[in-house]
Amino acid sequence: MHAPHPVQKAALSSVVAACFLTLFKIIIGFQTHSLGILAEAAHSGMDLMATLITYWAVSLSSKPADEEHHFGHGKIENIAALIETLLLWITCGWIFKEVFGRLTGSADRHIELSFWAFLVIIVSIIIDFFRARNLYKVSKEYNSPALAADALHFQSDLYSSLAVLLGLIGAAFHFPIIDSLAALIVAVWTFIISLKLAKDAIDHLLDKAPDGAENKLLELLKKNFEIKLISSMKIRQSGSQLFVDLTISLDKNITFEKAHSVTEDIEKEIKSLFPNAIISIHPEPL
Repeated sequence: MHAPHPVQKAALSSVVAACFLTLFKIIIGFQTHSLGILAEAAHSGMDLMATLITYWAVSLSSKPADEEHHFGHGKIENIAALIETLLLWITCGWIFKEVFGRLTGSADRHIELSFWAFLVIIVSIIIDFFRARNLYKVSKEYNSPALAADALHFQSDLYSSLAVLLGLIGAAFHFPIIDSLAALIVAVWTFIISLKLAKDAIDHLLDKAPDGAENKLLELLKKNFEIKLISSMKIRQSGSQLFVDLTISLDKNITFEKAHSVTEDIEKEIKSLFPNAIISIHPEPL
């Protein structure tokens, strides 16, 4: 049996952490009646669904191209990131509804504080810090949109947990409204983060060229004196792979072997910038 890819290992560790935190927060949230903790439990529950989707996505996206999917399965990661966004919006809607109920007095605002209430949030902050850092590192190393979405997801969890901790401290000093306001901060922050996730996912699905990629390629190609003209440059990203399609003009008097050598050199130079690039170069005589 093959060892799991680092991207899959990172996604699996995220699933385990989400399972633990969701169960822990649900138990303590209902025990204390803290809307902040219950909001965090709902958030973690959505995180669990999102991490399961991420694990499924990174497992499938690593499959090579086949007869039906000539460009591979990388866009599954972008679809997973978009699904994560929709889950976050559902979470936000529930939190907004609960906050409105408590602030208007139509729902119970009493909070039963305990050692466990503070412990679950502190443990959550510690776990979210380390798993967000790990996911971000692996997502950058392997250019994984799904893991990048997860990293951003759990970074938002970290800040929202800090807001909930502030709410619990406020409740301890007989200001239970701070708990509701903390939950509102969780929802607002989550919604802001989700908008960026949605934009990034849609950009990838619509084949938007990655930011800065075109300028980097142009600078690299201008250094090659064999290239007389760049007629066309098309860039798209699918999962961790970057697809580059170039049409260049070379001197019409060079040999076929020389033209082939030039295109090979260009491919090597592009690979030095984008190791996961799939490159297609069409040379034309000028």
